[in-house]
Amino acid sequence: MTPQERDAFEAFVTARWTPMFRLAHALTGNRDDAEDVVQSAFAKAFTAWQRVRAADSPDAYVRRMIVNEVRDGWRRRWRHVERSVPDVPERASGGHDDAVATSDIVWRCLQRLPAKQRAVVVLRYFEDLSEREVAAVLNIPPGTVKSRTSAAMRMLRTELAARGHGLDPGPDQGDTPRSTIDLGRSPA
Repeated sequence: MTPQERDAFEAFVTARWTPMFRLAHALTGNRDDAEDVVQSAFAKAFTAWQRVRAADSPDAYVRRMIVNEVRDGWRRRWRHVERSVPDVPERASGGHDDAVATSDIVWRCLQRLPAKQRAVVVLRYFEDLSEREVAAVLNIPPGTVKSRTSAAMRMLRTELAARGHGLDPGPDQGDTPRSTIDLGRSPA
C-alpha cells in the first residue's frame, strides 16, 4: 500500500468511524461488541482497500462488512448458552427529560427484537436506507425486507404499548413509524 493509499484509508476511517460504530451498536446492542465489530470490519477493509475504494460506494461496502461481522457474531453466540432475564433492569433517570427516557425505552424494545428483524429496522430507519438498499446489504430479497420490517414494527408497537408508549401508524395503517418517538439514534 502506498503512502497516499494509506492516507486515504486513514481519512476514510476517521470520517466514517462514528456512523459505522452507531450502526454496529444498534445491531449488537453492546458498546464493546460494536467496537470489536467496527475494528474487525475496518481491519478487513484495510487489507482489501483497493477493492473497497474502487467500489461504487465504499461506505456501503464497509456497512455490508459490519453487517456480516455482526451476523457471524450472532452465529457464534447462538452456539453458546445465554441467560435471559424476564425484564431489562431500569436505569436511574438522573434527571433526563422525557425525550431521552422515551428514546431509551424504544432502544430497549429494539434490542428485544430477533437479530434479523433488528438488522432490517436499524438499516431502514437508523441508516435511512431504502428497501432495495437494505436487501442488498443483507443479501435478501426486497420482499423479505418488507415482511421482516412489518413483523418488527408489529413487535415494537406491541412492546411499546405494553410500556405505555406507542407508534402511531398514521392514517394508512402502514408500517412506517410516525410519532414523536425518535428511532433515529441510540442513547449511546
